[in-house]
Amino acid sequence: MTAKNLPSPELLRKLLRYEPNTGKLYWRERTPDMFVGGKRSSEWSCKAWNGKHAGKEALTSLVQGYQCGPVFGKPYLAHRVIWAIWSGDWPSEQLDHINGDRCDNRIENLRSVSHAENGRNQKLRVDSSSGACGVYWNKRSHKWHAQININNVRKHLGFFIEKSDAIAARKEAEDKYGFHANHGRQT
Repeated sequence: MTAKNLPSPELLRKLLRYEPNTGKLYWRERTPDMFVGGKRSSEWSCKAWNGKHAGKEALTSLVQGYQCGPVFGKPYLAHRVIWAIWSGDWPSEQLDHINGDRCDNRIENLRSVSHAENGRNQKLRVDSSSGACGVYWNKRSHKWHAQININNVRKHLGFFIEKSDAIAARKEAEDKYGFHANHGRQT
């Protein structure tokens, strides 16, 4: 969606209240001028909407672990709405949940990053046999193999007799290439 199709941060601030300490959004009371058209009067629609929604937590549905919900009938991810409210602009890139908790929408847990940067703060895959990112047992060599992907290019870091040496080589490469300290965290 282009920026011109998105609700402005100013409008979002009129509709929603953001609590930075908890990362939660709440619906604000609306005024009758926000309810034009329809079968009922704008006053009736406003009163009905406020009675049902005003003061209640907003955008609480979960899709792939992210909080989301409708604003004027269109679905939005809560963390992107929060970024727009907080910064005054919709994010131009991806937003990373620094601690890996997709429902932790405190502003201190969000950062605007490129796709590549976001990939450098991933949790450990559940199917990891070694317990470390980029380290696996190579059956042919009977050694631990360490590797890392940088800009979609797989870099070989070496074969190691000891798993701890392979993990250390991977960690050194993560530091060299600017991976986030949380990368490879356990779920």
